[in-house]
Amino acid sequence: MRADDIKAIPARHPGRWLAAAAVFALALALAISFTTNPRFEWSVVGHYFFSTRVLHGLWLTVELTVVSMAIGIALGVLLAVMRLSPNPLVSGSSWLYIWLFRGTPVLVQILFWYNVSALYPRIGIGAFSFDANHVITPFIAAVLALGLNEGAYMAEIVRAGIVSVDEGQSEAGAALGMSRLLIMRRIVLPQAMRVIVPPTGNEVISMLKTTSLVSVIAVTDLLYSVQLIYAANYRTIPLLLVASIWYLLVTTLLSIGQHYIERHFGRSTRRRASPAALQRLRGLLRGGRAQ
Repeated sequence: MRADDIKAIPARHPGRWLAAAAVFALALALAISFTTNPRFEWSVVGHYFFSTRVLHGLWLTVELTVVSMAIGIALGVLLAVMRLSPNPLVSGSSWLYIWLFRGTPVLVQILFWYNVSALYPRIGIGAFSFDANHVITPFIAAVLALGLNEGAYMAEIVRAGIVSVDEGQSEAGAALGMSRLLIMRRIVLPQAMRVIVPPTGNEVISMLKTTSLVSVIAVTDLLYSVQLIYAANYRTIPLLLVASIWYLLVTTLLSIGQHYIERHFGRSTRRRASPAALQRLRGLLRGGRAQ
């Protein structure tokens, strides 16, 4: 029998077609519901979508995300290095910090920093002390809570990335006379970025949404801004849709940025088959069929 006489019949998958039809029907039903239900009040959504108050809240949300993540990443790197220190006091203090901030809800931490003046009415030393209510404003309380909490999670992410690098790299650096800090900065961390970047991108997206919790201390972020508006006009659902759409848009932009950053740091791990290898593989398959 010649290879040309073989007629390949593709396998049929009726279950896939049924699942696709069910998903399409559900998506179509949702789309019809969203567009025809007058209670969504899309005209109100369009009216407030670019409202000055909403845009100000969006900007504050982005600002909170950037500042808190900057604090969290810097603190996370420091805590991860401390956690791997051979000094038990240094590694133990890092473990205690991570245990404390990962073990308590971030909402509780926000409320704690907002009310820290009840514990310390004045912050500072001697003549250089200040009223805690003036220093720890709602915005500062939000940044402290979000940033310090994020530092505990970033510490574990960075530690996992550092541990993923082969110990031989550090030994080679030490053989060249490099200090432990220099080895960490020049050799280990650049290679660990491939492991660190993906979860860090997820943490940024999570932080963007977690900032909505600061509305409980009257920080005028995106959520609290729309809450102030619908508290006056009673258009709750349309204003919540405004906030949701903005969160989705910013999250989408962050996801796109994360994709390109991951691709940049993952270049060394990508493997592509050369055209010659593909041609050899096709030749082997043809030869097997002819026999």
